[in-house]
Amino acid sequence: MATVDVYNLKREKVGTIDLADEVFAAEVKEHLFYEVVKAQLASARQGTAAAKNRSAVSGSTKKLYKQKGTGRARHGSIRAPVFVGGGQAHPPRPRDWSYRPPRQVRVSALRAALSKFNKEGRLVVVDAFELSEVKTKGLLKVLGALKTQRHTLVVDGADNEKLRLSIRNCQDHQFLPPEGVNVYDLLRHDTLVLSKDAAKALESRLTEKAAKAESGVKKAGAK
Repeated sequence: MATVDVYNLKREKVGTIDLADEVFAAEVKEHLFYEVVKAQLASARQGTAAAKNRSAVSGSTKKLYKQKGTGRARHGSIRAPVFVGGGQAHPPRPRDWSYRPPRQVRVSALRAALSKFNKEGRLVVVDAFELSEVKTKGLLKVLGALKTQRHTLVVDGADNEKLRLSIRNCQDHQFLPPEGVNVYDLLRHDTLVLSKDAAKALESRLTEKAAKAESGVKKAGAK
């Protein structure tokens, strides 16, 4: 088990927490980061680019001039791509760019990202992320006390409205619930701050036992 110090919001040590090596001390396989982030960015593409080909633009289909004897190139339509206002050759069409890597690849990449934060000392676990009021200035003061770096990802339960509302105006910081943690958002931040409950939620989400249970539920549903 990986033992991690637990702090309060003033960065005073209040205890430790044991986290599964499988999730927070796994081998860092950086090649998986590329595969998963590429898939995430591809899935975020709108895929709405479109243009008209020669059959879609307006214009006469009458042959412009006779085939031979003019000394000019042979043309059959004013809508050809070589003319101004003509259709585009091989234009882009709306398409779905999204794809999904295998679940084991996604899980392994997420484990590797969490382990990378832990091994590099960029993981901070707090006892509870409880703010007295919804105030961005107060949140920044707390992050300063925790000695986080410029870009910080804070993970706590989705019901922590004070935290969510306080952080939403911050350009350099982001809040996510445990079920929303992903490789792309992890890698674009310098520090990861987890509440104890969030750390345990991530652990249960990414352990091999949980993966097998989820796989069994899906197979039962398919039958």
